[in-house]
Amino acid sequence: MMNRILIVGGTGYLGKYLAKASVSQGYPTFVLARPATAATHDSSKEKLLQELKDNGIHILAGSLDDHNSLVNAIKQVDIVISSVAVPQHLEQLNIIRAIKEVGNIKRFIPSEFASEVDRVEAFPPFQRVCDTKKKIRREIEESGIPYSFISANSFLAYFVDYFLRPRQKPQPEEVVIYGDGLTKAVMNLEDDIAAFTIRVANDPRTVNKLVIYRPPGNTISQSELVSLWEKKTGRTLQRVFLPEAEMVRLSQSLPHPDNVRISVLHNIFVKGDQTNFELGYEDLEASQLYQDHKYTTVDEFLDTCIISPPETKLTSL
Repeated sequence: MMNRILIVGGTGYLGKYLAKASVSQGYPTFVLARPATAATHDSSKEKLLQELKDNGIHILAGSLDDHNSLVNAIKQVDIVISSVAVPQHLEQLNIIRAIKEVGNIKRFIPSEFASEVDRVEAFPPFQRVCDTKKKIRREIEESGIPYSFISANSFLAYFVDYFLRPRQKPQPEEVVIYGDGLTKAVMNLEDDIAAFTIRVANDPRTVNKLVIYRPPGNTISQSELVSLWEKKTGRTLQRVFLPEAEMVRLSQSLPHPDNVRISVLHNIFVKGDQTNFELGYEDLEASQLYQDHKYTTVDEFLDTCIISPPETKLTSL
């Protein structure tokens, strides 16, 4: 019998990818969604929920602040994957409590999907986000709930849109380069992150393990990314450099959430916390675990952006 999977945050940016990847791999898939009211009417969310239903995904009414609805939803599944946004990360304590009460969950994956938080040392605005994720990790470990922790690093479609603006008309003439532009980061396509995550959630090899998504074709510097884009488009962009010292100042002076955004950019593209450590013997790497999955490389994805630019919503990092 296939595991039944619940996506909490399934209407969010990554959540919709996770839900579709789950059902496409044949798993009975459920999404927890807050019941709509007149005050919370959102036509775009309603459209997405209908799209999920049309794909065979079951929508369960509930929310993180309604314990009974969480318990009722969790009783119906075997695996819980959370993809809630940063402001809700500590509310995952409610998911942990509900899972402990139900007692039937084979795996819980908390909402991380970015840098490996136990190896990040960042400016305070971003470090506070990482510390919250670490708190959730420690609570899960202490609870005895079977888990997998995931470091998926950077979202490729998101950052290509953020840096290169392929959908902007007319095309921009400039690109901001953070630091010297030479620091390596890891950029994985959202579809691949979702596909890997569903496989991790159902893999006995990954229980109580950290899985890092670091495919060899997706480790790239910002300068290399811009050069690839220039080669493919036949255009030359003016590089406007934002020095590290200025990023330090901005992280201390900008209001929230802009101070978090600049701190993330510094940590990934200047300090290099996604690539400045070697994988240890206990670390599992997704593209090695699932060599049959043909992930999309950065180079391949840029080709598709020329034909059909990515539809991303640039709201936060």
